[in-house]
Amino acid sequence: MKYLTYGIAFVVFQTIVIVIFSLTIMKVKGPKFRVRSASVENFSVGSSNSPSFNGSFNCQFGVKNTNFGQYKYDSATVTFAYRGTNVGEAIVSKSKANMLSTKKINLSTEFSLPSTTSSEWSNDLSSGVLPLTATSSRLNGKVTLMFIMKKKKSTQMNCTMDLVTATQSIQNIKCK
Repeated sequence: MKYLTYGIAFVVFQTIVIVIFSLTIMKVKGPKFRVRSASVENFSVGSSNSPSFNGSFNCQFGVKNTNFGQYKYDSATVTFAYRGTNVGEAIVSKSKANMLSTKKINLSTEFSLPSTTSSEWSNDLSSGVLPLTATSSRLNGKVTLMFIMKKKKSTQMNCTMDLVTATQSIQNIKCK
């Protein structure tokens, strides 16, 4: 009778450990793909009569993996837009983010808006702030747990930022 009690206690304990393990460590969450920081170089802007701007970005993107396994992802395209008009693109190459870490990706890209018919251009130019958005195609990949289980997860970037013309800097980066 004593050994039966020990056996039942052992089975109950192992069941509790397995349930806790499966609910915490084995739960796969989607990664987060964000713009971490950005700077502007060689920036030039037109006037209200000649609505245009061009330059180059040095951006740092981050793929944050909160899982207990590495996340291998395929390449994706990040598109920068001014009021819905594409002004530049950057290609994020295929790589991996280790478990519980953030993979930092540094990219440079050219941007230009040769001319715009936006009625808001003169208002943006006079305020000194050009609103930009950064969106990405789906970043598809797989999370590998304990070298056995592979779960497909994907994410998409949707960030807004302000290009300040006076200081030629990027401010107010907000990602959803």
